[in-house]
This record gives sequence, C-alpha cells and structure tokens, in this order.
Amino acid sequence: MAFHLRAATDQDLPFARKLTHEAMARYYVQYGLWWSNEGFDTAWAGRENWLICRDDRVLGFISLSRDSRALYIRELHMLEAYRGLGAGSWVLEQMALKAQALGLLRLTVFKTNPARRLYQRMGLSIVGEEDCFWRMERVCRSS
Repeated sequence: MAFHLRAATDQDLPFARKLTHEAMARYYVQYGLWWSNEGFDTAWAGRENWLICRDDRVLGFISLSRDSRALYIRELHMLEAYRGLGAGSWVLEQMALKAQALGLLRLTVFKTNPARRLYQRMGLSIVGEEDCFWRMERVCRSS
C-alpha cells in the first residue's frame, strides 16, 4: 500500500519526542549537545507536524517550518523497523512538491548522520556548514 501523511495532533507529541530523542541521542552525545524535552515541545507547538503512515501503521514523522523563500524540514525520523522501505525518499519528494511555491527545500543534518546520503540522492546539496551540521537545500520551482 502507498505511503501517506496524516496531520499530527498534540496526542502524537510523546511519540514524536521519543522517536526524535532515540534517533538523535548518539549525535547529541557525539557533539556534546544537550537534549531538552521542553525545547522539543516548544518547537513542536510552532511547527507543521505530520505522521508518515502506510495503511494504519505510523512509520515516522516530519516537522516543518517555512519562511517566504523556503520550506524547512526541522525533523524527519523513521522508526528503525521501517527504514529502508522507501518512505524517506517518498516524503522528501512530497516536501519538494510542497516547496515549489516557495522555491527552496532546506534542512540541516549532523555531519556524521548517514541520512545525508539519502538527502543528496533526493537532490539536496550541501550549501554550508555550522559546527556539527551540514546545511542542505534543493531548488524546487514549479514549471
């Protein structure tokens, strides 16, 4: 069955927080960063949040923000059991379509995160760096 997005609600916050913390904990340790549940919850409240689903099963989630020029992927996490099934590629292509009205799809990724290779395969290029992160973007123009 095909993948789809479902708008996340406040009831999905604990799932998203736990998934993000589990997925990012090793990078936080590696780079000496501090995880904050409160910080995550505050960011969640100000973002557009979606669950990544197949049938009635939740596979992961994506969190977005935007400005006048770009759509920003702030979080994109898949449950480990569902990685490698194509959902990440599908979501990135959906976000590129969503970004067409603005022109750019942007994200930051830890330099040691292997997801960078997926992002590059999906057309995002490294355009800068900040400490432990690569800044990446893809031009998304409607034709």
